[in-house]
Amino acid sequence: MKRKKQNGLSQIQMIAMGFFIIIVVGTMLLMLPCATKEGSTGILDALFTATSATCVTGLVVADTFRHWTLFGQLVILALIQTGGLGFMTIGVFFSIYIRRKISLRERELLQESINTLQLAGVVRLTKLIVKGTLLLEGIGAVFLAFRFVPEMGWLRGCYYSVFHSVSAFCNGGFDLMGEREAYASLTAYAGDPLVNLVIMTLIVVGGIGFIVWQDIFTNGLHLRKYMLHTKIVLLMTAGLVFGGGLLFWLFERNALFQGHAPGTQILEALFSSVTARTAGFNTVDTGALSSGSRLLTMLLMFIGGSPGSTAGGIKTTTVVVLIMYTWNSLCSKNGCSVFERRIPDEIIKKSSMVLVINLLMALTAGVIISGIQPELSMDSIMFEICSAIGTVGMTCGITRDLSTISKCVIIFLMYCGRIGSMTFALSFMQKKKTDPVQYPLGRITVG
Repeated sequence: MKRKKQNGLSQIQMIAMGFFIIIVVGTMLLMLPCATKEGSTGILDALFTATSATCVTGLVVADTFRHWTLFGQLVILALIQTGGLGFMTIGVFFSIYIRRKISLRERELLQESINTLQLAGVVRLTKLIVKGTLLLEGIGAVFLAFRFVPEMGWLRGCYYSVFHSVSAFCNGGFDLMGEREAYASLTAYAGDPLVNLVIMTLIVVGGIGFIVWQDIFTNGLHLRKYMLHTKIVLLMTAGLVFGGGLLFWLFERNALFQGHAPGTQILEALFSSVTARTAGFNTVDTGALSSGSRLLTMLLMFIGGSPGSTAGGIKTTTVVVLIMYTWNSLCSKNGCSVFERRIPDEIIKKSSMVLVINLLMALTAGVIISGIQPELSMDSIMFEICSAIGTVGMTCGITRDLSTISKCVIIFLMYCGRIGSMTFALSFMQKKKTDPVQYPLGRITVG
């Protein structure tokens, strides 16, 4: 993938810088006295919240409803929408709206931002992304209004419907349910089919990626015409959602789900599987999950959603490529093939880099936080770290107990999780010409 430098900055550096600027602006707005119900918010907590919202994570150091005023909540909502769609997508859409010509440089930057496969048609895809997002968020808000308006009245019910629809579609994980109980998320609606199905649908649709949207929009239900990318994403997503839901039910049917109606158990299991894919909502007490469910949740958070979406994680396609490459190697086959298509070596190399970088980041962060705060359990720390890297927002309840340094580590992980860990690493690297002189081969044993 080409990364041309413009005005001294490469495309990936401009993307990283753009998200950084948005976070800084969000931090300044959240520090204003009018953003907080009581007093003002310190710079670290404001930075943590702005990063969590912009990186569509959902980890919070203060309950969104109880701590932030309407102004503060609207700032958070704007950051979620901007972070979910990407600032370049929104900027180019407004340029299209005012009929300003989109330059080649902007098209290339947009291609890198939304992670599409080709430059051709990137502006048309941008229109589809913005219009599709607004349409789906609007539909989600209408359905949620059938539940929230009767409970809260027209004005507040509509506001809650829009807020949670945007937060769900962008995989943000922020909620306003602290009015009943602080940090309650959607636990009051654990057995509500309407709320569960709407939120889960928004999360999944937002997490499959804009490239998949375009393919489905173009080819409808003609599965054979789908791109290889779309086939992998849809198959992997279905496997993780329903496979994860089955495992959650097996782990918790005699524990956390015990005594609940069968229908409620199914909803709880599926929601736990879906939300772990970078959404951050919860309908059951995350801190009360069994050890098996915690491990499963961390695995799902680490995998995350799909490329070019509102989700984080190492991505579904990365996992499929690495699994198929390993399987083909064990079967003494050359390279990696999926659905009778060969995967380029460059993609295999990139997938390996993504996995290794994210593992190193997680392990390094685990060592730092556990060394600074030994009173915190290791499973809770690693759960928090996986949640930050995957931009999920689920927690075992230790977010508010993190020290200053630990919060800074989590902020860094959320930022890297949104722009991409490899993107962050490459933003510091200068591409050099290949050295014509090569060293002689050396042999080592591995495995």
